Amino acid sequence: MANLFDTGASLISSLIIFLITIVSAQIILALIDKFVKKTKLGIDPTHYNFFMHFLRAVIYVFGLAIAVYNIPQLRALSVSILAGAGVLTVILGFASQQAFSNIVSGVFIALFKPIRVGDRIKIGLEVAGVVEDINLRHTLIKTFENKRIIIPNSVLSEQVIENSNLGEDKVCKFIEFGVSYDSDLDQAVKIMRQETEKHPNNVDNRTKQEKERGEPKVQVRVIGFGESSVNLRAYAWAADPKSGTIMSWDLNKRIKDRFDEEGIEIPFPHRTIVYKKTDENTHPKKGNRSLP
Repeated sequence: MANLFDTGASLISSLIIFLITIVSAQIILALIDKFVKKTKLGIDPTHYNFFMHFLRAVIYVFGLAIAVYNIPQLRALSVSILAGAGVLTVILGFASQQAFSNIVSGVFIALFKPIRVGDRIKIGLEVAGVVEDINLRHTLIKTFENKRIIIPNSVLSEQVIENSNLGEDKVCKFIEFGVSYDSDLDQAVKIMRQETEKHPNNVDNRTKQEKERGEPKVQVRVIGFGESSVNLRAYAWAADPKSGTIMSWDLNKRIKDRFDEEGIEIPFPHRTIVYKKTDENTHPKKGNRSLP
């Protein structure tokens, strides 16, 4: 009876210790967050978020270890487990290989910063959005459709990532149109240049030497010939990826409207369908025939 009472008391005390651990973690993290925001230290958001996740994990592990050690039965069991530590290490090694890989990859991401919190990234052809969080296990990405995508850090570290915020924010958008061979090519080039230069998001990316030579603010080139079109491309510069994307969408409509006004044709495929009339004498209808 006494042993049962001691076990119950140990379980209750361990539960209290674990609850205190959770509350303590919340209080400590809240105080650190309040201090950082109040002092305005200018800490990198990626490093800060990763540190907070790491600190929370350390506090939980420490509190859980104390709670387990407080129960005599589990304490005795831990001694027996340590006797077979070699086998246990191998088992845990296989079981936690992926989890450990995610943690190591998360540390590398936080240290070398190929991506940071707030970066606009694109992974392959499917995933594009803004990095919201990087923790010990995974990276959280907010797509432009306001959905959240969770990618394990080990998977992310093996991908080719297009980071629009890494280095210079300024971007060049390709505005491409195809015009018919009968259209006035010089007029089409002029329209594309005028509409691009008039857009408020367009910035002048010319060097001092290019300005002295009188080169236009927006370059428009003939980039190739299609089956039914001459393909043109305008090089439109913007201050950042977001304004560049909006500019390219606006220019698609504005240039199309100007082409319609100026009589510049944008070709599209034509198909000719030929109907052949069946000759009943040549192709008799199928049916039963009597034998002679």
